[in-house]
Amino acid sequence: MERKKLGAQSIRFAHPPILLASANVVGKKEGEGPLASTFDLIGQDDKFGQNSWEKAESEMQKIALNTALTKAALSTSHLDYLLAGDLLNQCISSSFAARGQDIPFLGLYGACSTMGESLLMAAMLLDGGFGQYAAAVTSSHFCSAERQYRTPLQYGGQRTPTAQWTATAAGAVILGTEGEGPRVTGCTVGKIVDKGITDAANMGAAMAPAAYETLRTHFQDTGRSPSYYDLIVTGDLGKLGSEIVREFFHKDGVDLHHHHDCGLLLFDLEGQDVHCGGSGCGCAAAVLTGFLLDGIRRGKWKKILFCPTGALLSPTSTMQGESIPAICHAVSIEG
Repeated sequence: MERKKLGAQSIRFAHPPILLASANVVGKKEGEGPLASTFDLIGQDDKFGQNSWEKAESEMQKIALNTALTKAALSTSHLDYLLAGDLLNQCISSSFAARGQDIPFLGLYGACSTMGESLLMAAMLLDGGFGQYAAAVTSSHFCSAERQYRTPLQYGGQRTPTAQWTATAAGAVILGTEGEGPRVTGCTVGKIVDKGITDAANMGAAMAPAAYETLRTHFQDTGRSPSYYDLIVTGDLGKLGSEIVREFFHKDGVDLHHHHDCGLLLFDLEGQDVHCGGSGCGCAAAVLTGFLLDGIRRGKWKKILFCPTGALLSPTSTMQGESIPAICHAVSIEG
């Protein structure tokens, strides 16, 4: 049997799955940002024809998945697996979106890292010969997340300078074993890192150490330097978390000059008043399925390291004074 494991936490795929198609759906605020031209659908009321924020988020997932399938000239019957996740308790946005679609379903929770988790697990299944087609879908909604994690929107609480804005967005990727498109060539599965941050409004600082550890491990396991990639993209560290990661590498003598963050790409920080940037499962998903994959397909970049991060807290753990465990998964995508 061919060994695919590299070092401590990384994998090199023997038969790299192909990203056949991708699609995304975003809310009105996201559609007013700098990446507007890379979105398939921009909602105008963030309800997407539904009567609750939670139902709207499920509808976003359905639209993103069906749009991606149409681009790939496939139907739901072709999918061997649907891997999906979101921010809500029991992943209800994903399971309700999958309801009635008759697709083998794996629900995932990695907070804002879920797009990376679903993508690498889908790639593992296909590279392992367990199917021909798989979909990775992820979403978040500003209003549903605020209702669950913080306070009712009507409360009008003041946001701290380190706070980030949960994206109203969903992204879907269709992977296949044959066809044309960018390939998922490898990944590094992250470990839980907890440096004792307890401020739920400062997730960038909580997640930055996890991003640093996963990136450092990826370079060690693969023997690659950061310069191997045209672009290294984390998500969603925001302004503060990104500065922390670059400072960590600077102390190691490593220059991450080609590092960007999905939380900074999605919004105009000053013009849209999102404080430290975007966050939420849908943030990295929308940036990947539009801006990043479009760039690879056009030849702007040949190799990207996509590294979404997640703060694995809950309202209960926050109220009990628990610190915030974090994780980061790295996915290597090559044109």
